[in-house]
Amino acid sequence: MSAQLTRPTREEIAAAAGRTIPDVVGDGLRVLFSGINPSLYSAATGHHFARPGNRFWPALHLSGFSARQLHPAEQFTLPALGLGITNVVARASARADELSPAELVAGGAVLAALVGRWRPRCLAILGVTAYRTAFARPKAVVGPQDHRIAGVRVWVLPNPSGLNAHYSANALATAFAELRTAVDNVFRSPTTGLPVIRLGTPVTTDDVGALEDPEQ
Repeated sequence: MSAQLTRPTREEIAAAAGRTIPDVVGDGLRVLFSGINPSLYSAATGHHFARPGNRFWPALHLSGFSARQLHPAEQFTLPALGLGITNVVARASARADELSPAELVAGGAVLAALVGRWRPRCLAILGVTAYRTAFARPKAVVGPQDHRIAGVRVWVLPNPSGLNAHYSANALATAFAELRTAVDNVFRSPTTGLPVIRLGTPVTTDDVGALEDPEQ
């Protein structure tokens, strides 16, 4: 299916401050992806990760989650693939550092309730810095986590923003692919504990640009 986005004007982007984008959710999700919060560009279009230069959609395809690169306007086809999208904080902002620690913590509580409602196989949070603050995990690194949210396994992925210079497009796709492998193989096992395998090498450096620009 072909889809096109109409590029919003500067005025439309500015007017999108504080707006929200509906969650993309459904029953039986393999992965619920959570950004930090929407950018003004995404909020102006009404589509997640719509800002030019964001690498979420290419990484989703290159990692094998989707058979082709989907357009942001095709976001509502994701539940059929067992995938969903939400945010830690719902409101759009020009910069992620406009979000206070208290707002991230409050958003984490809302996210936990959403996860408890839909029960995805795994929650993937796109940005280790926001994850550390929202869930009081100051030493967390990218990769599988040692605790659950609402009983659901948690995996932290790099911020897909184009400003995250620490990850090339290929490195980002590799990180997504490690998650896909775990979700479709390891996490399929009916175990009550976290898997003992740890795919890839955790990155201890904060995501570059995570607090400079919303993930979407």
